[in-house]
Amino acid sequence: MEISFTFSDYEYFKLLSLFLALMFPFFCSLLFFFPFIILAFSQSNKRKASKCVCSSSDLMARMMNGGGELMVVERERQQTVGASMMEQLVPEITTHVLSYLDYRSLCSLSMTNSSMRRAANDDNAWKTLYHKDFTTEQDGIRPGNGWKAYYAATRAIVNINHRFFDIIRERSIIQMGQLWLNADYVKCVHASGDIFTGYTRVIRSWQLAFNWELGIDFQIQDVSARVMSDMAWVTMKAYIAMDHSGLNLTNVFEFHNGHWFLVHHHSSEMMFNDGELPPLLG
Repeated sequence: MEISFTFSDYEYFKLLSLFLALMFPFFCSLLFFFPFIILAFSQSNKRKASKCVCSSSDLMARMMNGGGELMVVERERQQTVGASMMEQLVPEITTHVLSYLDYRSLCSLSMTNSSMRRAANDDNAWKTLYHKDFTTEQDGIRPGNGWKAYYAATRAIVNINHRFFDIIRERSIIQMGQLWLNADYVKCVHASGDIFTGYTRVIRSWQLAFNWELGIDFQIQDVSARVMSDMAWVTMKAYIAMDHSGLNLTNVFEFHNGHWFLVHHHSSEMMFNDGELPPLLG
């Protein structure tokens, strides 16, 4: 049989022959060194295993000789892996850092991630914020739902109390009627010393006060609030431009149907020099 090659077939045969000639020594070398590679790899694994066993044995021996705290340290080290910087701070330092934030910033911080949520919901942080924004008189109490919930309730009462004086400045009898609880036991002691009992009489007394022709410029200071589960009271001072001594005021609120209502208002007595008393502050 006669075999003929074209030019292209001949060139292909030459390249294939050259490739096989180069690869043959490579495979021979690989087969020669393969046992040595396997041996070196196995010895390396034995050294690692031996090191691990020795380390474990050493740790076990130290634990048996009173070194059990090593496991605690190791566990704490593993827990800190991947933890945020805030989580790794000492609790006292975390509380101090968060004390520079206001309540809006703390609430915003709690919505960033889980680590910040835990830090921003820390009870000590809200306790510090409460004492900064309101009063240190209640340092000994232990709120049942935590300081964050207690702060929110106190903030709500302070805002409602502030609204009470805004209503006086606006002289809105409708809003004053909405602020008071419609009950027969509510009481209002005006600065004149007169006492009014019952919702209807109390609102009428405020209508008379709003009809007073003279306006009064007053400032509310020294506000202190105490909140229980369904009752709260606020004490404060009202400073009037014409009387530097100020009035002592107390407001008592009750919680009904998801809202706080005013049930008692008491003002210390005040008289002008001419004996005529403006009833606007109660």
